[in-house]
Amino acid sequence: MPTLTAYLMAAGASPVMQALAIIIGTFILEDAATIMTAMQVRTGHVDVMVALVALYIGIVVGDMGLYGMGRLAALWPPARRWITLPGGAQEGQWFDRNVFRIVFISRFVPGARLPLYTACGFFRARFGLFCIAAVLATLIWTSMLFLVSLQVGQFLIDHLGTWKWAGMAGFVLTIFLISRMIARLQSNETR
Repeated sequence: MPTLTAYLMAAGASPVMQALAIIIGTFILEDAATIMTAMQVRTGHVDVMVALVALYIGIVVGDMGLYGMGRLAALWPPARRWITLPGGAQEGQWFDRNVFRIVFISRFVPGARLPLYTACGFFRARFGLFCIAAVLATLIWTSMLFLVSLQVGQFLIDHLGTWKWAGMAGFVLTIFLISRMIARLQSNETR
């Protein structure tokens, strides 16, 4: 009778299960999932195509989910009363005209995706345009972060050996702290 360990090892070797795990990881923390997936590719545990396709799917589906949350919030009457912007019906047109700019800027500015993507949904930016922009921005950002992570992963494997995961955790923490510092600096500049 197979043990739980045997099942987990078989699941870990299955490209479908690997892809599912990566997709779920992107819903938790996109950048960390990208970095950790690149490390798994570098160690030979995950195929690069499985990794990239799963990352792209997970991140774009997550982006669409944020848009959908904004759309649902717009249907709730109290939410409409909480949002008062000058221009009345003009907000939707502004978001529609600027959806590519909004998506691309928010993809590269830490902490901006949640409020801006939900605002796109709330103010009814065209969903098709939003999806195209999200796919393009994800392809650029995720590919860049993945390639950098592959290089860092190789360095960690070459120089840290069995401690490579501690180094990767430090790399993830560094990315997180840098993004927090950038977000804090940006919020201080807008005050």
